[in-house]
Amino acid sequence: MKLYRTTQGNLLEHNNDWYINTGNFDELVNRDNLFQYLSSLEGFSSIGREEAAALLENELLPPLQSQEVWAAGVTYLRSRDARMEESKESGGATFYDKVYVAERPELFFKSLPHRVVPHKKDVYIRKDSTWNVPEPELTLFINNKGDIQGYSIGNDMSSRSIEGENPLYLPQAKTYEKSAAVGPCLLVKEQPISSDTNISMTIERDGATVFEGVIKLSMMKRTLTELASFLYREMDFPYGALLMTGTCLVPDNDFTLQENDWVHITIDGIGVLSNRVLFKPER
Repeated sequence: MKLYRTTQGNLLEHNNDWYINTGNFDELVNRDNLFQYLSSLEGFSSIGREEAAALLENELLPPLQSQEVWAAGVTYLRSRDARMEESKESGGATFYDKVYVAERPELFFKSLPHRVVPHKKDVYIRKDSTWNVPEPELTLFINNKGDIQGYSIGNDMSSRSIEGENPLYLPQAKTYEKSAAVGPCLLVKEQPISSDTNISMTIERDGATVFEGVIKLSMMKRTLTELASFLYREMDFPYGALLMTGTCLVPDNDFTLQENDWVHITIDGIGVLSNRVLFKPER
């Protein structure tokens, strides 16, 4: 089943029917055994397909309320190679090689909730960067007890020129206004998501496709539960957290995003996350 957050309430798609709940999103998603609770439809009211479609078209929010967004890096071989390439001149390439094989994964803070954009809203690229890329990532919703309860699509917008200049610049390369998109929903399943799940990305410019690629989740070196456990090892998240799990789809080194590009990320079973690319307007 799919749980959406809108300005009018929490919208649930269950067995091809639609239901709405006007309660607090944080409280809803942190219930024990979320799949079973949502299946009961307790607290939800039935609505028509046209009403649901109107909410999804005009009132959609990211599937989070008070949750921080974190991210894992270098979880796929292609990501390791790309990070090594971008950092070789600064002498930082070996860091990425080492973290790929280390027991401890790379985890970093990505965004506070108010900087996250939903499906069909604009993401930003930095004006002080010469090399900007999207990173399509399976994103976990982990509840306040550390249990993975749902899955979404994340776009980890990144400045590769800033990160490549010095690994210590990672926060500036990753965390800035509208640098994270998540959506369109939380996929809530009774069983963990399949390793055969496809993750694909298409980038469009002036109506033409300038990049496309697809990978399987099975190409990830680390497990989802491993990443979640490291994030929660010494931190508490009273509302739960979202964790982007890394990417294997990296455009070639001669590619950089431009204004008005569109990024479309699709993950089997979840849907499509689409965002237009802009520079942040001047104040």
